[in-house]
Amino acid sequence: MSTAFGSLLFAYILSQFYRAFLAVIAVDLARDLSLDASGLGNLSAIWFAAFALAQFPVGLALDRLGPRWTMAGFYLLAVAGASWFALADSFASASIAMALIGIGCSPILMGSYYYFGRTAPPERFALLASMLVGLGSFGNLLGAAPLAWSASAIGWRASMLIIAAATAVSALGILLFIRDPARVGEKTTDGQGFFSGFVAIFSLRPIRYIAALVLVSYGAVAGLRSLWVAPFFGQVHGFDVSERGHAALLMAAAMSLGALAYGPLEKRLGGPKPTVVAGTLAAIASLVALALFGAQSSGAALAAYGLFGLTGVTYAIVMAHARMFFPAHLLGRGVTAMNFLFIGGTGLMQWGSGHLVQATSAAGWAPASTYASLHGGVALLLAAALVPYLMSPARPIKH
Repeated sequence: MSTAFGSLLFAYILSQFYRAFLAVIAVDLARDLSLDASGLGNLSAIWFAAFALAQFPVGLALDRLGPRWTMAGFYLLAVAGASWFALADSFASASIAMALIGIGCSPILMGSYYYFGRTAPPERFALLASMLVGLGSFGNLLGAAPLAWSASAIGWRASMLIIAAATAVSALGILLFIRDPARVGEKTTDGQGFFSGFVAIFSLRPIRYIAALVLVSYGAVAGLRSLWVAPFFGQVHGFDVSERGHAALLMAAAMSLGALAYGPLEKRLGGPKPTVVAGTLAAIASLVALALFGAQSSGAALAAYGLFGLTGVTYAIVMAHARMFFPAHLLGRGVTAMNFLFIGGTGLMQWGSGHLVQATSAAGWAPASTYASLHGGVALLLAAALVPYLMSPARPIKH
């Protein structure tokens, strides 16, 4: 599986870059396209909204066509979007580009999960999923200090054209190295209609308990990493563009290490659920620390952001927990239904956070107070979502 895993990993690294790059070039982008904080938040939210809505056709395509053509075909839209973004001269044109990139990236992780779910033993799913997320999160690193350096050296527009070319190479790699697994027969009552398979997924009782955390957990960590880590350190602690890039790099590195660690940790703790609960509690604690003490010391704030990145990336383990309850013939729609919630929730949090920062700034709040309210609000959302998750079954009941 090494060649196939490598092609999936390269694709996911680029997908991670696309969801994180705005934070580093936010200042240049705001200047060149005349954007305020809500505009940046809306631009980021468009990517996540397009990504989330595309999960429905992606899920059906995975179950009907398989991962090879689904991922490669969609990724060509990301190539077009990245090229368009490099030429954008307004919020409207950048929005179209972000939508194309979001749609293009939409099948990459779920196509990989589908591939693992159909070609690897079930007990290896969490490990493979966490390895892909952990190693793939180096795309966050690519979208941190290296992007800041590239944007300074050749400009953000030229940098985006280089990424567009790399995305085209990735699509070719998927066609060359991924082979579709044999199709699973589908029950006529469960998936002939476009939405009926998704209805079946959300009708599963365990999924209803898991859904709230799915909606909030990834949005919390991805939202702060992709949009607010650099502005927070710039406005509250006076970091320059290079220092902001290094702060984003620290959080991205912590996210990569955390995602890699969650796979082995899940084995030690006896399953996905206790692992997710422990990680979420630690993530909430780091956000509370940021809300209370984040403005007092840049070192303490960096440590808290690092801890949040390390513990907040429960994405793959939450998915492994939900995956236990999906029927085989609905695996594609199952993983994409969860991803719709993961990414849709992230888009909502991006939109909401942008308006929160804009509103509090317009009301005359100091940056320290604005970001304290942001960090505290995210902590409350995570705590509220954890409550129903605690009532979910740890694994399917065998009859």
